[in-house]
Amino acid sequence: MAAGCAALDALQQHGTYERLDALSVRLQVGLARAAQAARVMLTVNRAGSMITPFFCRGPVTDFASAKTSDTVLFGRFFHAMLDRGISLPPAQFEAAFVSLAHTERDVDETVNAAGESLASLAA
Repeated sequence: MAAGCAALDALQQHGTYERLDALSVRLQVGLARAAQAARVMLTVNRAGSMITPFFCRGPVTDFASAKTSDTVLFGRFFHAMLDRGISLPPAQFEAAFVSLAHTERDVDETVNAAGESLASLAA
């Protein structure tokens, strides 16, 4: 309960949600730009601090559109990211979460690893 109380206290601090949103947007935009640079079709969905890359033409708005995602390509991306020290959810239909423990540097390192990983997929 102490950890839960500490988390709630942190969330009540001024600017907390704005910081979390800014980090999440930074990741979303970075992933989209990395995919564009690598010429890999990627739709990046984000709701608050939850983010999911879909290897398909967007938008992804429901299960039917999510099912158009290339799950084999996602698997290759997942392993390429893991090889670069970034652990993502292992299934295409799960979300990753940005947290207050993440820094701008963490997000930038993730985007850089994604750029390398996406380029390797396109090669």
